[in-house]
Amino acid sequence: MKRILSGVQPSGKLHLGNYFGAIRQHIALQDQGDAFYFIADYHALTTLKDAEAKEADAAQKAGKKTWKSAKEILAENVRDVALDYLALGLDPAKACFYRQSDVPEVCELAWMLATVTGMGLLERAHSYKDKVAQGITPSVGLFSYPILMAADILIVRSNVVPVGKDQVQHLEMTRDIAGYFNGAYGDVFPLPQEQLGEVPAVPGTDGRKMSKSYGNTIEIFAEGKALKNAVMGIVTDSTPLESPKNPENCNAFAMYKLFATPEEQASLAEHYRQPMLNAEARGGRPFGYGDAKTLLLKKIDAFFAEARQRRKDLAADPARVESILQAGAAKARAEAVKTMELVRKAVGMLPRPV
Repeated sequence: MKRILSGVQPSGKLHLGNYFGAIRQHIALQDQGDAFYFIADYHALTTLKDAEAKEADAAQKAGKKTWKSAKEILAENVRDVALDYLALGLDPAKACFYRQSDVPEVCELAWMLATVTGMGLLERAHSYKDKVAQGITPSVGLFSYPILMAADILIVRSNVVPVGKDQVQHLEMTRDIAGYFNGAYGDVFPLPQEQLGEVPAVPGTDGRKMSKSYGNTIEIFAEGKALKNAVMGIVTDSTPLESPKNPENCNAFAMYKLFATPEEQASLAEHYRQPMLNAEARGGRPFGYGDAKTLLLKKIDAFFAEARQRRKDLAADPARVESILQAGAAKARAEAVKTMELVRKAVGMLPRPV
């Protein structure tokens, strides 16, 4: 049976891009292999102080005297990711779900891997180069991020890692790092392969790729006024209400396609092209972008309705969520200990005393 592994960094509220780009695939894969999914809280430490600074800036602009500390942000984000995944269908009876920091062997392995990894490999990492290009002073943690990611993957000896196209380089680097170790000490690690799903393009409210860094997201579990404001804030062009519109150039239509049947998509596209179609139902008014956004709003609200209620039930029972994460950590650690026994033997270290 193939062993599947993936992680999600708790860096803020998960959004539609996260769902269609990763979470939906993760949930489906739990029925197709031995799945391990972790909340990457060690990785989150590389950006946590930046998150605290943003919180402070936003609070001060709003006239508030207090704001969330870095540790409060991390704790809240980790909890939110756990709630989101469980509410959206991750089944702890099928998949091992755990916090990265509950498996300390990950950091031990990261050091072992660092001793066989050249600086040049890390300097070629796209994520590192992008941060430097943005003028960010990188920490050692940010620079060595690919090594910790490799340790995440190799610690349970996974062989399949579902990723988006923008993360393929990390898998290539993981294979390189595993190869360096195997070349130095013998074949300990399998060489994991990426699995690219059919991930639809998810535009943000401004038309760019949906991303927390762009501030253009629609949160998965937003509801009420917050959801309405986000959807109604989607950027559209200035085509007059009564004029025909091209659905394929509209951000709202692109999002609607993620939720609608082919028949519903065709119907909405026809309303774009013929604004007066069924105008009597709108009091004789042409069909406009606001109408399309209203249909999208209803789709999003209905699509996540059941999961939203499950999330509320889980949030009311934190002990249950914690027990799931601890059980997952126990299973992951059992595999991690086996891996480190192989690693320690390979490099010439004695087994760790019990």
